Amino acid sequence: MGLVMNRTAIAAFLGPCLLVGCAMQRYQSAPIAAGDTAKGLEARTLADPALRAFEQNYLGHPIPTWPPATWDLQALSIAAFYFNPVLDEARARIAQSRAAMLTAAARPNPTLNVAPGIPSPYLLTLDLSVPLETAGKRGYRVQEARSLDQAARFDLADSAWKVRSLVRAALLNCLTASQRLGLLRSEAEFRGDRVNLLEHMVSAGEIPRSDLDEARIESSKTRLAIRTAEGELADDKAALAAAIGVPVEGIRDAQFTWQDMNTPPSLEILSLEEIKRDAILNRLDVRSALAQYAAAEAGLQLEIARQYPDINIGPGYTYEERRSYFTVGLSAAVPLFDRNQGPIGEAEARRKEAAAAFLETQAQVIAKSERALAVYTAALQELAEAQHLETLQGSQRQAVRASVRLGEQDRIDLDAVEIQGTFAAHARLEALGHAQSALGDLEDAVQRPLAVGEELPIDPESPALNKPTGVSKE
Repeated sequence: MGLVMNRTAIAAFLGPCLLVGCAMQRYQSAPIAAGDTAKGLEARTLADPALRAFEQNYLGHPIPTWPPATWDLQALSIAAFYFNPVLDEARARIAQSRAAMLTAAARPNPTLNVAPGIPSPYLLTLDLSVPLETAGKRGYRVQEARSLDQAARFDLADSAWKVRSLVRAALLNCLTASQRLGLLRSEAEFRGDRVNLLEHMVSAGEIPRSDLDEARIESSKTRLAIRTAEGELADDKAALAAAIGVPVEGIRDAQFTWQDMNTPPSLEILSLEEIKRDAILNRLDVRSALAQYAAAEAGLQLEIARQYPDINIGPGYTYEERRSYFTVGLSAAVPLFDRNQGPIGEAEARRKEAAAAFLETQAQVIAKSERALAVYTAALQELAEAQHLETLQGSQRQAVRASVRLGEQDRIDLDAVEIQGTFAAHARLEALGHAQSALGDLEDAVQRPLAVGEELPIDPESPALNKPTGVSKE
């Protein structure tokens, strides 16, 4: 009889263990082959249909034609959100924080001990120990994990904004380099025409040969500048491709546009107080630092709660020589020597560190926003002067053209004015680049677009930044 009861008790013990074992997760291998990943990276292109699904999900409306005829800053930024590996790394950190939340919310498992009689089958002991957490420890763990998960989401959004900033700077460099190359080619045409005219004048003995030699040297310098500008444009395109996360071949056929590039927003629609407020309230690193402080606060509460010992309730059963005994045990650690003073002190120090980091981040944000606004103000003034100079140069060019038509001046005078006009256009383009670059720094200070009509919502709570399940990353 005792042997039967012992076998029954052992079966009752092993049965749940086997069921739990069947429900266990299994290890799944995920090897990385450098050659395969390199091929996937090289195959990336802006025409990827999976990118279209991602952009439609992000924007919340269908895209009628794919790929689009032109790519603006918003479309390129969303493409970078899809391809750039920096965001994949941030997404992986969110997956870790979600798993940490499951860990924090988990309840401790009970323990079952079986001690069969050996060699006598008439002795059997069963002990079940059920741990009970006290002082709200589980709640503090969950709160700490939630705060860290929120910080991870803010970090993902912050990474997205930094990627957008890289795309913006690269796109600006590409477009300004393309315009600069166009101006140099126009200048080369005027200088070539000037050289041809001077050659005829030298042949006629109207001017000394030194004037022709000087014009040829300037024409050669312009051709050299064109080659340099072509190299810079190729380099800027490579930088744009890298910011998006695709090879240069993946953007070779793409056409880029920036509708309001030539008209950066005026200071009338911006103010220092508005910039400061947006920087303090909208910047993602500030919100992440605040979430980190909340996690440190919950961590301190958890360590204080750990001063109070957990309780183990242990109902037991003993069978001995056809007699059954039932017992209920209660156990807890006695905080005689260690009352968790060390971990509490460490948690207090971490909270102070998190508070200092938050204040430091806020101070840096305010200083950066003030400086960025000052630099943008100066850049707008520079742009205004350059535009005024170009306007004056245009008026002079129109006057010379009229004189040439009337026969009062010849083509060589017109070429000289046209060349001066390209200089003024170069100065305006350079000033425009400075203004747009300063605007980008100002947008980084508040982490939101400031140009009229330009929008790119980056919501840490929105699932739009996550890649759809089943979409390849390659």
